[in-house]
Amino acid sequence: MTTYKIAVIPGDGVGPEVLAEGIKVLQAVAAMDGTFSFEFETFPWGCEYYLKHGKMMDEDGMERLKSFDAIYLGAVGFPGVPDHISLWDLLLKIRKGFDQYINLRPIQLLQGAPCPLAGVKAGEIDMLVVRENSEGEYAGAGDWLFKGKPEEVVLQTGVFSRKGTERVIRYAYELARKTGKTLTSISKGNALNYSMVFWDQVFAEVGKEYPEVKTYSYLVDAASMFFVKDPGRFQIVVTSNLFGDILTDLGAAITGGMGLAAGANLNPERTYPSMFEPIHGSAPDIAGRSIANPLASIWSVSQMLDFFGHEKWGRRVLQAIENVLQEKACLTPDLGGSGKTQEVGDAVVAKLSGQQE
Repeated sequence: MTTYKIAVIPGDGVGPEVLAEGIKVLQAVAAMDGTFSFEFETFPWGCEYYLKHGKMMDEDGMERLKSFDAIYLGAVGFPGVPDHISLWDLLLKIRKGFDQYINLRPIQLLQGAPCPLAGVKAGEIDMLVVRENSEGEYAGAGDWLFKGKPEEVVLQTGVFSRKGTERVIRYAYELARKTGKTLTSISKGNALNYSMVFWDQVFAEVGKEYPEVKTYSYLVDAASMFFVKDPGRFQIVVTSNLFGDILTDLGAAITGGMGLAAGANLNPERTYPSMFEPIHGSAPDIAGRSIANPLASIWSVSQMLDFFGHEKWGRRVLQAIENVLQEKACLTPDLGGSGKTQEVGDAVVAKLSGQQE
């Protein structure tokens, strides 16, 4: 039997609550399958840890995480800890340190999920955003000159290397070829006359190796409009770190809200562990009230199962989520229900158990 070692970082706010439901689903899947199991180890890192210890994670944290098959992250962020500290000293530290250069975010309107767009039905929004996850606008390069003086100048430098740009674009082309879907590149070459012109050039160069893949290119402002007006035109999308971050939140808004937004941070070569997370944030205002929506956390479990090669179970978990949404008997308040976090997790497990092979 294969045993997958999972490092659990519940984090802050609602993180522990939603992760508990994802773990419940993983344990149920393992019990039903019988050929693999999960071993979990929890790490108390996050903002509350920072307030006690002055650091977001232990000094040897990265070394300790190396031996795991995957990392399951709840949420990061808490009042009293600046966002740039919580982000850079935990989430981005892991993404960069483990070269998790592919960020996968499904933008899919499931049956039963609310959609604010008139006339759009389930299945008509079904895209996968491949976001560059290691450099770009989030490289952390720049300077702060003459701080506090009238001539103060701040430089934030985007970093687009040949290696970093090409590998994420190639990954997206491979996905498009494998699935037979279209590939859309989103950039801003008309205004960002170095980084995005380079991005567009690499997209065209790599594309010559994939003549069978139908491609499109949009400026990010036009793409934002089409996400709302005509989301069905997008299938596989590849874009930079910043644009991917913004566009996927917009994508979540049109497919049911942040409570259904999942993300995978992948090191495709598996040299290091990959990390799976809901992307809704810590929501400290509702923490401890058992009303947080765990479906994004459970959706990220589906992504984890896919990554481990258990695509059948990944599909079954997603189908169970969709069944719960359709039935509407047990949903959290953000989806118009009165169910508790744990009850929604139980409902997903029940749907999984009742599925036909």
